[in-house]
Amino acid sequence: MTKSLLIALSIFLAASCTAQGVTDTLKTDTAYHVQMNTIKVTAKWRSEADRYHYNQMKFHVTTILPYLNAATKLFIDINAQANEPGISKKERRKYLYDKEEEMRTQFEDKIKDLNVTQGVLLVKLIARQTNYNIYNMLTKFKNPMLAMKWQLWARLNGLNLNKAYDPSSEPDLENIMLELGYPLPDSYAENQ
Repeated sequence: MTKSLLIALSIFLAASCTAQGVTDTLKTDTAYHVQMNTIKVTAKWRSEADRYHYNQMKFHVTTILPYLNAATKLFIDINAQANEPGISKKERRKYLYDKEEEMRTQFEDKIKDLNVTQGVLLVKLIARQTNYNIYNMLTKFKNPMLAMKWQLWARLNGLNLNKAYDPSSEPDLENIMLELGYPLPDSYAENQ
């Protein structure tokens, strides 16, 4: 009898209790949105070899940064000139030749001193910064035969100049570029 009385009393009390209504919640609750600064979470290296390779890549990237900046600036200038309406093919070709000679006199000896790894990184980073692969640049600004020649050379050496840069396939390179103050260009956000 007491058990049934306690059960009935608890059911009665539970039924009489009311929760906060939905309409009250919508009127009085506030949701705050705060934009936090981006932080970088790093973990310990899996091995000393991983740490060594990362630091080696960072050294190579810092070595080629002046050439990357010059190549990116040159591409922007040439692309703007090539897309300018009212300019003849002859004027475009002369402008391209002049810019090429300027870059050749300024950087040719230094570029020749780069090792293969630095050259590969330079090609990847130019594609990253311009969102335009090297093969297409050569085809557009020089000629398709020259592009095919360099693509053949690259394929024989294990590279592909016609490959678009994929940030997700190069996480170490992306981390290094972010550390050095080169965020991923906005054109990659538009493509995704």
